[in-house]
Amino acid sequence: MRPILMFVLCCNWMKHGAAFASKSSASAKARVTAAPIKTLVTGAAGRTGRLVFSKLQEDRRFSPVAVVRTDASGKKLIQETGCGLDQVVVCDVTKVKSTDPPKCVGAKAMVICTSAVPVISVRSLIQNALKIPWNLVRGKKAVDFRSLRFKFKRNQYPEKVDYEGQVTQIDIAKQLGVEHVVIVSSMGGTDPDNFLNKVGKRPDGSGNGDILLWKRKAERYLTESGLRYTIIHPGGLIDTPAGEEELVLDVDDKLMKNEKRSISREDVANLCVAALTVGSDGKSVSFDCISRPVKEGQQVASAEEALSAFMELGVTTNYVL
Repeated sequence: MRPILMFVLCCNWMKHGAAFASKSSASAKARVTAAPIKTLVTGAAGRTGRLVFSKLQEDRRFSPVAVVRTDASGKKLIQETGCGLDQVVVCDVTKVKSTDPPKCVGAKAMVICTSAVPVISVRSLIQNALKIPWNLVRGKKAVDFRSLRFKFKRNQYPEKVDYEGQVTQIDIAKQLGVEHVVIVSSMGGTDPDNFLNKVGKRPDGSGNGDILLWKRKAERYLTESGLRYTIIHPGGLIDTPAGEEELVLDVDDKLMKNEKRSISREDVANLCVAALTVGSDGKSVSFDCISRPVKEGQQVASAEEALSAFMELGVTTNYVL
């Protein structure tokens, strides 16, 4: 069987492009005349969450509400996006236990962009800085970034944020009557030995790490919740413009074998919006995504076109792995 990623070849785009464009245009016109879909974006103060919120804000089909953790991040989001106070909710997703606040009531979709964020250990930074002269003398890299140690802030470690926090959000989505939940997760969840799982751990293996394992556990909870879902596993996120490279979608970490495993953060945000517009027949899907350079003159399929073509294949992540 050929790799699923081959669906993004030009011949497949030619097959689906015109038909999808016509269908998408008609669907868009129909939905613009309908009431905008109230969509909660959690983690909207983060780089990916802010992009998702901004794109939904610009799309007349949606009425986004940003969920942020602090007043400061809420104020910053208002300054950067020009949204109103009525579009921002301040709450800690690891603590909220009800459908409050009222601004969330009536939401029909939720995009979860929350994630534990590691910070570099000061002690590790100093140790590596002291090694720089000796490394240069030996002709090695000034800093071995793999030797840097990272940790998570108190009560902001993976189990608390990526598992308990996301489970809470999924439960609240059900209470609110949300029909579709999108999660931005990460590739690598099938490999317990992935280096990202070591972040936050001490040399003896203790500590608060295993971020990919906790993310995957939350994903499985969503798949068993009865809610329609789209779970996106991007490769390494880079801050480049969307649409410059070809989107490659697959499942079960097959894309981890690729030498290039990155994707534009903005492309991921576009896939989140596409998830809310593609597959209106109620299908759920979980997939990995990266991007790859295109040849000069080659047309790049949009996020909606790429996701639509992928969903026609009828494959999704195997959570038994």
